[in-house]
Amino acid sequence: MPETIGNPLSWVFGAVGSVFGYGRSVADSVQTHSTVQPGIRTLTTDDLRMALRKGWDDLSAFRSDVVFVCLLYPVIGGLLAALALQGNLIHLLFPVLSGFALTGPVAAVGLYEMSRRRERSEPVNWLAYLDVLRSPKFGGVIILALFHLVVFSVWIMVANLIFAATVGPERPVSLTAFVTDVFTTPAGWAMIVLGMGIGFLFACAVLAISVVSFPLLLDRDVSLPMAVITSLRVAQRNPRVIGLWGLIVAVMLALGSIPALLGLVIVLPLLGHATWHLYRRAVV
Repeated sequence: MPETIGNPLSWVFGAVGSVFGYGRSVADSVQTHSTVQPGIRTLTTDDLRMALRKGWDDLSAFRSDVVFVCLLYPVIGGLLAALALQGNLIHLLFPVLSGFALTGPVAAVGLYEMSRRRERSEPVNWLAYLDVLRSPKFGGVIILALFHLVVFSVWIMVANLIFAATVGPERPVSLTAFVTDVFTTPAGWAMIVLGMGIGFLFACAVLAISVVSFPLLLDRDVSLPMAVITSLRVAQRNPRVIGLWGLIVAVMLALGSIPALLGLVIVLPLLGHATWHLYRRAVV
């Protein structure tokens, strides 16, 4: 019998419980911030091109620093994939890898700080990643990061339920057998349609909540609720442009994942720096 690493549902609920427990302790330390709502602008596709161009400029300036730091992201993704393949969670391989992208805004927090410092002509190196940990604003960043972890956990739980309701409930005996079932049976096609549709809703929710909230928390004296509300307002005011931005992010992450996730070493910092510049354009 294949090795197992536990029931996905028990793992999810355990992780969610730990997240909320830690989140409460961090929330107690968050200070009171300004309640004035930041102004927002109407965005165009030119703003997306500008953000990507400036993001590439930042990546070129910080090439050695960001590549060194961002190596951790594909390594973690690879470990998650290895756990799924070696255990009895082969059916969750794609949900794990696609859902891992939901944590991208968290991984890019240090990149936002590097772009912020370069914009102000301050000294910048990879230690800016660690300086974020000492920031008095880090409490709000942690809570928002924990929310992303909860969303990732819920997505894995939902993906497991979709599999059980379509191709399952029996676990696949091998990756080859699973791929065959997915692409050659009506149940497999149903799983693809349901998974893509529900996954799209998860991605839209995360995009709307985090498109400017992380950089706003680092840059301004605002509360976590105000940062999230501002991000939602930006998405609501610019649904077409933010939707296009989400598509660009998804395509670039997919392309970066093709060569054993190694392309993410370039794609992640590019998107992270570009997100900072998009935030600077979106929020007055």
